Amino acid sequence: MEETNARGNFIWDAIDKDLEDKRYTEVHTRFPPEPNGYMHIGHCKALIMDFLTAEKYGGKCNLRFDDTNPAKEDTEYVEAIKRDIHWLGFHWTGGEFYASDYYDKCYEIAEEWIRRGLAYVDELSKDEMREYRGTLTEPGKNSPWRDRPAEESLDLFRRMKAGEFPEGSKTLRMKIDMSSPNIVMRDPAMYRILYKEHWRTGNKWCIYPMYDFSHPIGDALEGISHSMCSLEYEIHRPLYDWVVEKSADMLPARPRQIEFSRLNMTGTVMSKRYLRQLVEGGYVAGWDDPRMPTLSAMRRRGYPAMAIRNFVDTIGMSKADSTVDYAVLEHCVRDVLGESSLRAMAVLNPLKVVLTNWPEGETKTVTLENHPDHPEMGERTLSFGRELYIEQEDFMEVPVKKYQRMFPGNEVRLKGAYIVRCDDCVKDAEGNVIEVHCTVDMDSFSGSAGADRKIKGKTLHWVPVDDCIPFEARLYEPLLNDDVAEEEDEEVDKKDFISRLNPESLKICRGFAEKVIAEAETGTSFQFLRTGYFCKDPDSTAELPVYNRTVGLRDSFAKQAK
Repeated sequence: MEETNARGNFIWDAIDKDLEDKRYTEVHTRFPPEPNGYMHIGHCKALIMDFLTAEKYGGKCNLRFDDTNPAKEDTEYVEAIKRDIHWLGFHWTGGEFYASDYYDKCYEIAEEWIRRGLAYVDELSKDEMREYRGTLTEPGKNSPWRDRPAEESLDLFRRMKAGEFPEGSKTLRMKIDMSSPNIVMRDPAMYRILYKEHWRTGNKWCIYPMYDFSHPIGDALEGISHSMCSLEYEIHRPLYDWVVEKSADMLPARPRQIEFSRLNMTGTVMSKRYLRQLVEGGYVAGWDDPRMPTLSAMRRRGYPAMAIRNFVDTIGMSKADSTVDYAVLEHCVRDVLGESSLRAMAVLNPLKVVLTNWPEGETKTVTLENHPDHPEMGERTLSFGRELYIEQEDFMEVPVKKYQRMFPGNEVRLKGAYIVRCDDCVKDAEGNVIEVHCTVDMDSFSGSAGADRKIKGKTLHWVPVDDCIPFEARLYEPLLNDDVAEEEDEEVDKKDFISRLNPESLKICRGFAEKVIAEAETGTSFQFLRTGYFCKDPDSTAELPVYNRTVGLRDSFAKQAK
């Protein structure tokens, strides 16, 4: 894949300094997704930063699945994540790993910590633990089980592993400092009891390590030099360093954690909890429904991988949280598709036009370029005849002010063909216009001397009735009527969330288009003239091609940037 023109950033400045100071001799990163859902646009900032950093420094990047919660994880998500990473043009040169690869090592370290007085088995309930933890302004207080003898904690921990206790009855906790001003350091949990079959380890384990314990251990075992993560983990950095330090004699490396701001965007939701609710509730057609913010959905909708990479490069890396307008991503999509997409004409809401002075049965070959800026992309031909389709919105019987398309008495040019004058229209019993009659200026064919004649009307796209195919166009609007809070740990009012769904997020049109769109492979993108960029959907059949509107032609971000 073509390389993005990535800009420098504070993370690379820090890495440069680490290499200069000989803190590390090579750069080794990792991308650690949890396989509990499909990746979405919010993951791309971390994903691209991890892989691109390894590429920049000639290092390695590992793919490590954080599979420490068997209740929500599945091989379906693992395979989907791999597809998305490859689609973006990256490869895990350092190898493929799983947090579950290190369960035995984590358990070994846990037992050693208990013997050294760095961990203990606690019997507080979840609510009691929250009460004992204190607040951001008040210190916590020690659990009554905090000073139990190491031998007793070790025995209980082994019995936890053997499955002797119910879920929630006992927890292994680190012994740090319940009065720490950093609430994360107040004896965080290391292991919890969970009777769930793991998709990789089966029923071997009924205790599972917590992320804050297993993650730094995984980084150190894999020789990671720089562990990059989003800004909400900044408060966890002292704990990350503490875990690595206390296990230093059992681990081969001392990785450094660096945080950056997460990707927040207007007009979409990126909480896996909400997205799973949409899929499981049948509110969308699946994780790859083109209205979803998942990478598989964006790929199906026609977003180019390079546009995603350019988008991340455009917004840059920073330490300050901010919200990016979705129009910035759409601008990047248009920028790539504008250069690469073939052109075609398609009418989404057809209105028949009859050229009354055109001879019955006669046709004229119209030649059109496939791309105005790339003659090497070739040309295509259409048969221009007596009957055509135009867009319904391109005709108005009684025009409003400044309307310059087709109306009685006005002339317009048909793309690549002739100037025609609208004479009258035909209506059905309800008064709806069902046909428009026009007269052709036979001397105005595109490229002829008469084609230069000035007219007031616009140039309209069209398709010939006798040389077109029916197709389905799926037009997408934002899935939500407003933005939804992204806090994963908040209690979600599911009913309220569903009420925010936009009932107009999908509109289906049946129209007509050039035959070339039927011959294209699934995933091929076209610019439908004057309409937008469209991508061929897997739902297409030989009888009815289906095209998803990727993005419209109007670019609000480009206007803002001027």
